Amino acid sequence: MDKKDWTIIGAGPAGIAALGNLLDQGIEPSKIAWIDPEFKAGDFGTLWRNVPSNTKAKLFLAFLHACRSFHFKDHQTQFALAKADPEKSCALHLMAEPLQFLTDEFKKTVHTIQDKAEHLVLKNRLWNIQLKNKTIESKNVILAIGAEAKKFSYPLPQDIPLHDAMDSEGIKKHLNSNDKIAVFGSSHSAILVLKNLLEHSVKEVINFYRSPLLYAIYLKDSILFDDTGLKGPTAEWARDHLHGNLPNNLKRIYSNKENIEQHLPECTKAIYAVGFERRQTPIVEGIGHLSYQENTGIIAPGLFGLGIAFPEAKQNQLGMTEYRVGLWKFMEYLQRILPIWLNYAP
Repeated sequence: MDKKDWTIIGAGPAGIAALGNLLDQGIEPSKIAWIDPEFKAGDFGTLWRNVPSNTKAKLFLAFLHACRSFHFKDHQTQFALAKADPEKSCALHLMAEPLQFLTDEFKKTVHTIQDKAEHLVLKNRLWNIQLKNKTIESKNVILAIGAEAKKFSYPLPQDIPLHDAMDSEGIKKHLNSNDKIAVFGSSHSAILVLKNLLEHSVKEVINFYRSPLLYAIYLKDSILFDDTGLKGPTAEWARDHLHGNLPNNLKRIYSNKENIEQHLPECTKAIYAVGFERRQTPIVEGIGHLSYQENTGIIAPGLFGLGIAFPEAKQNQLGMTEYRVGLWKFMEYLQRILPIWLNYAP
């Protein structure tokens, strides 16, 4: 049975950050296992490539320069991201390309296993990781398993996947001019979906929302509502089209049981854009719900969580708790908590 000091489950941005930082800390590549079914930069590289980001290009670049082991400075000129305006947001594919490059480079030196981790159990101070085709043992495990769009429990008409709905080109294959489409949500994802639908002139859009629009506020040395507020072009579009001057083919209706039962049956298709929830695999024996320390990422001895599945909780200037989601936020958080992980022996 293979034995490793560290195993990373997941090869999206958080998994890449974890690997880079372990190598920067002097962990030998031969002592690390990296597990993923595809090694295509996670959902970031496969589902969201054509989605516009609400992150400034300079923060993507900061992520790529944060680890010595990335050696990004030696290769940056071959990527379009290096030429993007650092103060503006960009399409996610500009970041997906260097992430895939880093993945391919690391696969040359680190023990990669293209498989799905299905089950974890702690035995004799080692985590036994059951894959589809084998089992490995590891002193420490980092779960960078990502998240999936939330599902709606209410019966929906034909469902349009969120990753297609947020792609201005990908959404076209789901639409016709007679569609009446329900969109649930009022955060960045939902507003971007509304923008795409209205630009393609569907017959009608009904936006079921629970909360008023919230915008990020840029202060002198910080951003208030950085993780919950609308930003960038999506925020500008919302101000222009949703502040009391709705397009003729858009209705916004408070999302309660009565309104849903009245108006949803009118719709031919629906898009659920109310956020994401942690991917549920692998199963960790003895831990029904994967709770974690929201300021350290610790799940259990030798078991740690990172990325959108296990984001850092942080109070803003008003004392409100927000969960920090974004590539640079994952990197900055990891660099603060990794010394804790390295000293938290199972």
